Amino acid sequence: MPAPLRVAVLISGRGSNLQALIAAQHEGALPIEIVLVASNRATAEGLRHAEAAGIATLALDPAGMPDRARYDAELFRRIADHAPDLIVLAGFMRVLDAAVLAPWAGRIINIHPSLLPKYPGLQTHRRALEAGDALHGASVHFVTAELDGGPVLACSELAVLPGDDAEQLAARLLPREHALLCRCVHWIAEGRAQLRGNIVHFDGTPLSEALRV
Repeated sequence: MPAPLRVAVLISGRGSNLQALIAAQHEGALPIEIVLVASNRATAEGLRHAEAAGIATLALDPAGMPDRARYDAELFRRIADHAPDLIVLAGFMRVLDAAVLAPWAGRIINIHPSLLPKYPGLQTHRRALEAGDALHGASVHFVTAELDGGPVLACSELAVLPGDDAEQLAARLLPREHALLCRCVHWIAEGRAQLRGNIVHFDGTPLSEALRV
């Protein structure tokens, strides 16, 4: 049996997607080992969940660094010490420097609460409602230097209901985010999903559009 995929997870807040990954790992549903949870905020609630699960944690405050590039370089130097095969951005609220991303091309993914390429950045639920969208959702994409702009592996769609506000929409989407992220990490761990150049391949075939979960 192959060794579990070594995963580092980056968070900035409560870490609900992290908790989904931890639960799936402990249940044997994901062939991974979460080797590090890192955050830019020492008070991030997700760090406490990682500690409770016996996972190594790292809190690195950007306020102590002279600029973003040097912060990112130090953060990724420390992440590399744990030798992850895959880095998962799960609510990590910082834009990363292109120079630190380059060595990790194809080995770093992000979960984003919109149907990319719609609504990169923040306030995605409010923006979807203001646009009158009938469908909303979440996407998992490979990370590039472009904000929320890397090739999308898969997405999960959710109907917008009459009377939805941003909070209700976010709450209904969250379980789908968890399932989507776990599915995508599982595909990567099995070697079924890969980034080759700038194109996502699944089971050896280039994808013309994102998979639906």
